[in-house]
Amino acid sequence: MNKTMISIISVVLLLIVVIIISATTGSIKVGSWELVQGLITGTNKKVQVIKDLRMPRIIIASFVGAALAVSGVLLQAVMRSSLADAGVIGIASGAGFISILTVTLFPALFYWMPLFAFLGGALACFLVYTFSWKGGLSPIRIIVVGIAINATFSGLGQSFSYRGSYAVTTVNPVTTSVFTMKTWNDVQVMVIYGTIGLLLAFLLYSWCNLLSLQDKSAKNLGLHVNRARLFVSIVAVLLAAVATAIGGLIAFVGLLIPHIARLLVGSDHKVLIPFSALAGALLILSADTLGRTLLAPTEIPASIIMTVIGGPFLIFLLRKSDRIYGN
Repeated sequence: MNKTMISIISVVLLLIVVIIISATTGSIKVGSWELVQGLITGTNKKVQVIKDLRMPRIIIASFVGAALAVSGVLLQAVMRSSLADAGVIGIASGAGFISILTVTLFPALFYWMPLFAFLGGALACFLVYTFSWKGGLSPIRIIVVGIAINATFSGLGQSFSYRGSYAVTTVNPVTTSVFTMKTWNDVQVMVIYGTIGLLLAFLLYSWCNLLSLQDKSAKNLGLHVNRARLFVSIVAVLLAAVATAIGGLIAFVGLLIPHIARLLVGSDHKVLIPFSALAGALLILSADTLGRTLLAPTEIPASIIMTVIGGPFLIFLLRKSDRIYGN
């Protein structure tokens, strides 16, 4: 059994274990077999509470992690930089700000939040790409421009928190990453848009492989580079936007997971994309479960845990940036 297969099986098994731990631990505790029986029979009141409150949280955390990780893989292929991540370069904060702005001005459009998040993420991606391009894409330039755009959109989004209106307080979950009180309606939105985005990402794996090359080499292999870059970017923004709209702002997932995934399964996007989805789901679900149980009943948002982990990792990547994609 090769390293790739061992890595995939290990991540799947770990994800199953974390799902079980997350479902059975907390303020309400049940055994694994009791949980299964309760889900089948529907007669156990504790299991019903877990089904209504904890299960949506588990599903959303898993899909958010998968979406952010795959979004990072796609952005890194498009920009040819291991430093590209929706949370770091401002796509997530752009999605959050446009969502808050639109729903604050037009509260009746609350249920269209994923669409506005997508538009905001697309705007941020366009700005990063435009201001980073200078005869090519430099990893350092991308991260510097992205941090500036991220800070701008984050500041604009946080300014709405002080307005005190009802509309803003109802949208506040966009600016946090606490998965408390998520409903099955949230699950429906996340699963539908997330599944579409993940499937599209996998279908584009051959383009991602070619985009990792220099533009001239990709063109010689028959790829329409600009068209491919546009479509892959759209899917990346879709995944990041829906994850932000439902799960809140979480940075570094798309930075951490793709790098580790390449070490374990290589750079072929046919394997890298599904593996990153599984690993991203494992990471965010683990972070949420740890944050929920470590200092219970106080919760630590998953974004704080990811910031503690991701900050030093970003410094590590910056030190290696002279070797990233040959730059």
